[in-house]
Amino acid sequence: MESIVTGIAARAAVATCLVVALAGIGAARVPAAEAAVCIPLVTQCGPATPSPAPAPGPAPTPIVPLPGPGGAPDTAPPVAALADPDAPTFTVPAAQLGGSSITIEGLHSVTAVTVPLANGTRTPVLKIVADDVVVDDFMLDVRKATGPSLVTSATRMHLHGNVRIYLDSITGSLLDGTALTLGATTPPPGNELPPTLLRVNLGLVGVTAASIVFTSPHQSLKG
Repeated sequence: MESIVTGIAARAAVATCLVVALAGIGAARVPAAEAAVCIPLVTQCGPATPSPAPAPGPAPTPIVPLPGPGGAPDTAPPVAALADPDAPTFTVPAAQLGGSSITIEGLHSVTAVTVPLANGTRTPVLKIVADDVVVDDFMLDVRKATGPSLVTSATRMHLHGNVRIYLDSITGSLLDGTALTLGATTPPPGNELPPTLLRVNLGLVGVTAASIVFTSPHQSLKG
């Protein structure tokens, strides 16, 4: 049985607003021109409000070395990770998302950006924009500083339409068994990803999409 995530959900005492819901993972409507829902690993799921003017002596913008053809990453000219003006405000640490495979269709971009945090700072992430993303044997572990973690599993998670995924890490393997590891400051060469990765583990900061569908979802508290 499939459940389509709709409605607004919140958990008052938990830093993240991912909650236990009978229909799967709670999601909040995003006020935008195109309707969207989000897995709310964030304190607010709408567009972030304008960031306040930086205090004196702000931390420098993260610099991301982009490898050039035939060159080592540390010899390529660095480029600043730009602030994403459309990102919600997130909390850390990132949730851990695992699956037997991830399939990405209609990939538009993979870029290094910074996103706002609830404490007023910004953090670098990899932002993936695509039309469709499917994770098989989905498992999501959401933790906070203390107390139990919320574990959500499903045979499949399907993100459709204007998918935006914010990650601090990606590990997996290609179809030929080649290992792939990416971080927030190590985007893939050419800013591209293979359409399918196996045995994936993602450091999930947050995700938004026009629709999020779970097949046979289950949630439990652990620890």
